[in-house]
Amino acid sequence: MFVRDFIIAEKGLVRMTKREEYESRTEKLMLPIVEELNFELVDVEYVKEGGDYFLRAYIDKEGGITINDCETVSRRLSDLLDKADFIPDSYVLEISSPGLGRPLKKEKDYARSIGKEVEIRLFQAVNQKKEFTGTLSAYDKDSVTITQEDQEAIVIPRSKIALIRLALDF
Repeated sequence: MFVRDFIIAEKGLVRMTKREEYESRTEKLMLPIVEELNFELVDVEYVKEGGDYFLRAYIDKEGGITINDCETVSRRLSDLLDKADFIPDSYVLEISSPGLGRPLKKEKDYARSIGKEVEIRLFQAVNQKKEFTGTLSAYDKDSVTITQEDQEAIVIPRSKIALIRLALDF
């Protein structure tokens, strides 16, 4: 049995889900590894697909991640996960590059993407549309602002965004 992490929410204590706990603890194990290698930890996710669980970590660096970079991080993290042994389920560990079309999730993703073209898909329509493309010009905790080709600025509430990622230009 392991100690459950708790987070303080504005209205009291909220217990982390199993998924959130595994992701958080994995992130804490990974940070020293990626910092030592001058990589960036982009994201960690614990998901069930079909009948299998996957613990995925996405790393990046200036100039891109190689297969050897992924292998190095995977070997070191695998040893730490074996020692910590906080995930009782059988799972597959995957370390990879976040890819070109990675979603913007964290503050640093948004900051790095200012001035770049993004694609946005919405849960709920804004101006009778559920998909937008434009240059990310501003963001805050509540909204994202993009400038479209016609120079019109659109402010989209973050609560309506299903996906935001860098636009793929082929």
